[in-house]
Amino acid sequence: MREVVCEETTMLKVGLATVDITPPLGVEIIGYFERRVADDVRDPLEAVAMFVDNGDSQVAIVILDLIMLHRQDVERLRARAAELTGIRPENLLVACTHTHQGPATATLFNTSREEEYVRWAMEAAADAVLLAKQRVRPVMMGHASGRCPEVSHNRRWHLRDGTVVMHPTPGSPERVRPAAPDDPELILVGFADLGDRGPVWALVNFALHYVGTPAVNTITADYSGVLRRELARMMGRDFRAIYANGTCGDIFWIDTDKPPPEHPTPFFHIERVGRLLAAEAYRQWQNIVDWTTEAQVGAAWAEVPFCRRRPTPEQMKEAKKLLAGPPDPANQEWVYANELVRLEQEPEERMVPIQAMRIGDVGIVGLPGEVFVEIGLAIKRQSPFVRTVIAELANDWAGYIPTDVALREGSYETRLATVSKAPPGTAQLWIDTAVGLLKKLAG
Repeated sequence: MREVVCEETTMLKVGLATVDITPPLGVEIIGYFERRVADDVRDPLEAVAMFVDNGDSQVAIVILDLIMLHRQDVERLRARAAELTGIRPENLLVACTHTHQGPATATLFNTSREEEYVRWAMEAAADAVLLAKQRVRPVMMGHASGRCPEVSHNRRWHLRDGTVVMHPTPGSPERVRPAAPDDPELILVGFADLGDRGPVWALVNFALHYVGTPAVNTITADYSGVLRRELARMMGRDFRAIYANGTCGDIFWIDTDKPPPEHPTPFFHIERVGRLLAAEAYRQWQNIVDWTTEAQVGAAWAEVPFCRRRPTPEQMKEAKKLLAGPPDPANQEWVYANELVRLEQEPEERMVPIQAMRIGDVGIVGLPGEVFVEIGLAIKRQSPFVRTVIAELANDWAGYIPTDVALREGSYETRLATVSKAPPGTAQLWIDTAVGLLKKLAG
């Protein structure tokens, strides 16, 4: 395992910048089983960058309104950002918000990767890092934590028949209990003006899968775009925020103790969830009482092995048998079979990055997949920092990352053909690595 650590301290300067990465109409949209083609845009997709400089060390974060990014795309972005800004590549965290209403950044299920778009978006996101650096200004830093339990629910449930399923029927008497906890904590890291402590920038962190819309062919940043827009409106001035999605591989907004939610308008719940989170972030800003103009800034990086699970000979035989017939993209099992065969073309073993940062007494972790909430909770519990922001879908994409217990229980997120490639032991390895990096940064 290779590790890089660097850290220094003095007066804090921070800058934020946003670039529009909305694709043209006609691109394929990733996120569902069926092929979708964009025919409308509800709100822009953005790459939001934050650049932090304490005079001796710099770190940066850029988060894109995309479902995920492969490592080679992240490396292209990182290389260009390093060239433009001089930042050390391992000091830049690249993550995604996980909208299911954006362009196909991978070939998956019935969608094909939009190569030309991805190349352009990586260049644009690197520009955002440069723009953020150009906007750095002296600030005061503070932070607080709130809660949004109304939209934090574990979507995996134990049923009376002994199985575990994703998204059980709301109110069904067959439900016994959630298969794992949720994480309703909202973390706000605020950066205020030195003179009047007025709001300037913020980093917001919450763990929640996409919300979605019946308007399935419409491009939208989903609730993260609403959160940023509404929080800026509440704060006023020239305020901007960057949003990091937490470990939400098994977390959803629907409370299955209640009747199924209706959609009075196609974007009703996207707006509702985004506004709830923005309101809580605004409320927590008012709770910040300790502000500082100095902060240690550092980053740490580790590469850990990732040995993907392999299908059994019987599974491959059944998959090839199903694919030998006419294409049937409407058949979910045919789609699964196609993914299983495609999976076997990937390397059996590769290295994946685990990243950590510190800004003062706030720790930040980047994990490369759709990570189950228990993993994030374990990192938070063991972190030496006052608060720990965790960004999933960071620096690479290794599919769903379940716990070992969840792998034994089964269900959608653990099925090999649903891009759950992680073998047993992955969760603990990532927890131990992330906590170890945080402890090194804490000194």
